[in-house]
Amino acid sequence: MPSAYGVDRCAVCGDRIRWTTTARGLMLAVDADPDPTGNQACYTDDTGRLRSRGLSAERPVVEHSELLYRPHVASGHTPRRSGSVPRRNTGVRPQPWRPR
Repeated sequence: MPSAYGVDRCAVCGDRIRWTTTARGLMLAVDADPDPTGNQACYTDDTGRLRSRGLSAERPVVEHSELLYRPHVASGHTPRRSGSVPRRNTGVRPQPWRPR
C-alpha cells in the first residue's frame, strides 16, 4: 500500500488525489489509492517523482514495481493544480511588430 506522502486534495471535489508526471512531461491527477480497474501504470522514479504511463497494446500489463491507478478525470471532475487561480487576461494588447 502506498504511503500518504504526495497525497493532495482535488480543488473541485475535495477527493484525495496524487499528481503524476506522464511520459510527455504533463501533470496528471490520479485517485490517491491504487485501483485494479485503472488504466494508468504508476511508479516512483529514482528522484522520488511519481511517474505514469497509459496501458497500450505494446505494454498492456503492469511491470516491476508499477501499480494501477485510475485517472481522477474519469470520476467526472476536472481538477486544477492545488493553490492555482484561474488566470485573467488583463493588460495591454501588444501592437503588431513594425520595422523602424
